[in-house]
Amino acid sequence: MPRSISAPRLLGGRLSLDFVNETLPNGELSWERLIDFLESTKIVSAERGTQLLNLPQSDPQAAAALLWKARRLGSTLRKVFMVMLRKQRIAREWVEPVNEILRITEGHDELIAQDDFWKIAFVAREGGLDWMLAAVARSGAETIAEGLHTRLRICANPRCGLFFYDNSRTRRRRWCSMAVCGNRSKVAAFARKHGSARNPP
Repeated sequence: MPRSISAPRLLGGRLSLDFVNETLPNGELSWERLIDFLESTKIVSAERGTQLLNLPQSDPQAAAALLWKARRLGSTLRKVFMVMLRKQRIAREWVEPVNEILRITEGHDELIAQDDFWKIAFVAREGGLDWMLAAVARSGAETIAEGLHTRLRICANPRCGLFFYDNSRTRRRRWCSMAVCGNRSKVAAFARKHGSARNPP
């Protein structure tokens, strides 16, 4: 089945940040977008993703329940991440949607090779549909648990708003992507500088 939506931009550096970046602030994540995200992050295979695309027709109740939980998880994580960036206190009830998914999910940690490095990934045991959100919830919980020591950031481009995890040595990364927002900022600064040099007051 051909898809008309663009592939997710996975720039966050953590699964939960990429998930929040895919969910709009109003929480209107579409079923197709959710399945694309799950495929792009290898939570489900392409074959399984194709099967899941038909779930709203074959089992509308199950699809609606998972989509509701995904939207709720995305909006919860967005709210908590914004509060963390402002160095404010996180209300206990705000993390309940994360805990709900963590409570019902069984699975294990596994070492996964990625770009000549090893990382620990949570592999959920399939059961129902909630397992597909387990790795996102766990990633969000890990970020939240870092508290004031987190390297959570938001892109300095005011028109962007994407979250990212700052893995830079200096901890001074400003852009979700140097190739996108960073270069735009440099071009704009260059134009301002050289435009004012050509038009002195």
